[in-house]
Amino acid sequence: MTITSPHLGSPSVWTDARLLHALEEVVETELNRHLKVAKDWMPHEYVPWTDGRNFPGLFEDGVAWEKEQSKVTEVGRIALVVNLLTEDNLPSYHHEIATLFGRDGAWGTWVHRWTAEEGRHGIVMRDYLLASRAVDPDKLEQFRMSHMSEGFESDNRHSMLHSVAYVAFQELATRISHRNTGHQSGDPVCDRMLSRIATDENLHMVFYRNLLKAAFEIAPDPTMQAVRDVVVNFRMPGHGIPGFERAAAQMAIGEVYNLRIHHDDVLQPVLRFLKVLDIDGLGPEGLQAQQELGLFMGGLDAQAAKFDERLAARRARMAARGQA
Repeated sequence: MTITSPHLGSPSVWTDARLLHALEEVVETELNRHLKVAKDWMPHEYVPWTDGRNFPGLFEDGVAWEKEQSKVTEVGRIALVVNLLTEDNLPSYHHEIATLFGRDGAWGTWVHRWTAEEGRHGIVMRDYLLASRAVDPDKLEQFRMSHMSEGFESDNRHSMLHSVAYVAFQELATRISHRNTGHQSGDPVCDRMLSRIATDENLHMVFYRNLLKAAFEIAPDPTMQAVRDVVVNFRMPGHGIPGFERAAAQMAIGEVYNLRIHHDDVLQPVLRFLKVLDIDGLGPEGLQAQQELGLFMGGLDAQAAKFDERLAARRARMAARGQA
């Protein structure tokens, strides 16, 4: 199927200011739709408070943390810490999007609403982790201080259009990471909590995805270039977390988030919905970006296939050792 989009301008014509103004009505429409379908929920209702015990400190009856106190799996524990620390940097995220999108009109209303909804995620995850004793609370706080002290600067802060493209994929990536962490956690309570968070993340993805669709309609060339740049250079916002690379490797093996998941469950659904590789009527720069994007996706699929093979071989080795 081919979508025909008029060639309405080059990146030099479509400044951030022009795009913000051109998309204002779309933002208002998507904001109203979001508010109709989004459901408020209470973080405290997802926390197993009766499992909680005092930690050492001000309380004489405090019980020191030990790994065996929680039913959460090792990969679940690792992923929960990464996911929570990613959520913890919300002040930096808010600063970035408020600076890019503004604090007035529909854009500003969305920025504040998004921040309020995202705030619930860090609250409920931290309360769950402490009440269930899933992680070492001292190390968690040390990680939080280290990560937040570094702050966060997006790779796409130079461009409002790049930022919209990034969050369209990143919100879905976060949803998938939360959902899979819940499935791999070994705790039904954790699974329900992260499923609730994943629902929010999906609605945020839909907002940005629909905004990106509108951007393709009014400015196809710069939007195609932005999508190309974001997909090729994509990094999760938690990449600055202490020990992130090791944690990411363990999450990949544990099937929380890896190349196959990134290709099949994050990039492809958004690209297919927008029919990015079928858009016609592009100028030279947009067409080049589209071609490069197609080549990259083919290469990523090949890399994911190699990862699948290595993962299957690893499972076979582990199964053989278990039978020995």
